[in-house]
Amino acid sequence: MTTPWGELRLARFPEDPRDQLRAWDASDAYLLRYLAEQPVSPTGAVVVVGDRWGALVTALAAHRPTQITDSFLAQEATRANLARNGVETGAVRLLTTQDAPPERIDVLLVRVPKSLALLEDQLLRLAPAVHANTVVVGTGMVKEIHTSTLRLFERILGPTRTSLAEQKARLIFCEPDPTLKRPAHPWPYAYTLPDGIGAVSGRTVVNHAGVFCADRLDIGTRFFLRHLPDFRGARQVVDLGCGNGVVGTAVALAEPDAEVLFVDESFQAVASAEATYKANGVPGHAEFRVGDGLDGVPDGSVDVVLNNPPFHSHQATTDATAWRMFAGAHRVLRPGGELWVIGNRHLGYHVKLRRLFGNSRPVAGDPKFVVLKAVKRG
Repeated sequence: MTTPWGELRLARFPEDPRDQLRAWDASDAYLLRYLAEQPVSPTGAVVVVGDRWGALVTALAAHRPTQITDSFLAQEATRANLARNGVETGAVRLLTTQDAPPERIDVLLVRVPKSLALLEDQLLRLAPAVHANTVVVGTGMVKEIHTSTLRLFERILGPTRTSLAEQKARLIFCEPDPTLKRPAHPWPYAYTLPDGIGAVSGRTVVNHAGVFCADRLDIGTRFFLRHLPDFRGARQVVDLGCGNGVVGTAVALAEPDAEVLFVDESFQAVASAEATYKANGVPGHAEFRVGDGLDGVPDGSVDVVLNNPPFHSHQATTDATAWRMFAGAHRVLRPGGELWVIGNRHLGYHVKLRRLFGNSRPVAGDPKFVVLKAVKRG
């Protein structure tokens, strides 16, 4: 990546030589050009929100910025990219969206997230640290910035305008108004689950901002829950890519002797899963882990893995994440252990499962979704 201060070598995480996706885009480059060309010097307390792979904080490392991210993978990519470019990790303060925000912000740079709710949550959390002289600049691709995006900046921070587009990217300029009366913080959001979905029927689900389908049960998860067995006798269960944890909580309610590991790369998701589990007074044992898939789970130690894999990485459609999840599941399952997967029918997950496991059986399906089971052979 070419920046006004020189060339950077950047990669996504986990690194894969077959992955041709860049660790930065035109919106990152546009923001850095603006900071270099305008009379806006990143001085004082610099905070970068939503830096997807660490490109922004690596370029601005001389200003000792604070990065705030919801993504474990983005945080690991940042560490790797700082080291790759000869920057000490200590030059950048790494925070998650669940950490207490800085007390004062002099420059706030926002990479607009895909989730409007996550943007709302972060702006509301950071607003008390913003003052009248804080420089606030957002950035994103044109297709990511909507009228609703600008309205959020207006409602929470102050008057907002946008730049002209360059290479399909746009900047957002906001003038903080400390006298602005901000809306109440609506997150986390809890609601009662519908009937007819097994052990979690009528139970409570809790969602932090940014979790997929945070205000209602999505139709894929609903279909998955309707077709899961009780998993009687299962002792070690993993809810892989757990989201708000409703699937793992259903298993824990149906089989109280099971130990359930909830794992996701999103800090917001794992916080949601823990809140959902605790809200329902589940008597069993659970662990909540933010991480890269099943890293750290011993080989052959798990009875059941439950998985609803994502097929997007930001704006890119890819099956790389699903493949890594399936391969990880095959590694950690004991002989006879089962991987249960819900996916859109057109994604053809059965082909990948047969390559890894040597078998794949459809358990249920409709015109949109299919539930698949693969069994690890001895």
